[in-house]
Amino acid sequence: MKYVLLFVDTEQFANELQAMGPAERERAYERVNQWFADNAGRIRGGSKLQEADTATTVRLDGGEPVITDGPFVEGKEVVSGYVEIDVADLDEALRMVEAWPGCPVVEIRPLAPAGP
Repeated sequence: MKYVLLFVDTEQFANELQAMGPAERERAYERVNQWFADNAGRIRGGSKLQEADTATTVRLDGGEPVITDGPFVEGKEVVSGYVEIDVADLDEALRMVEAWPGCPVVEIRPLAPAGP
């Protein structure tokens, strides 16, 4: 079963990361890199996203499209990256996420089947 893990940063998490000293921040990144290494066999792709203020949002809810700078919602949580995984079932995806050492929120979403 294929899922996408959406990694969501919170304002508090960003502030805590910023407040870390260089050595502590490096250890945090090492834990994330180790998670990726430990799960490499199940990860099929993904990437870190640029900051939310680089987003462009297009609203298509009637009439002419409305284009705005910035993320699609105002809030204190922002999707910061994603990976596509291929696992046996949701339980396996949950076990992967339970070991995630990075940002405090991860959304697990199944991929839709290919086709019309």
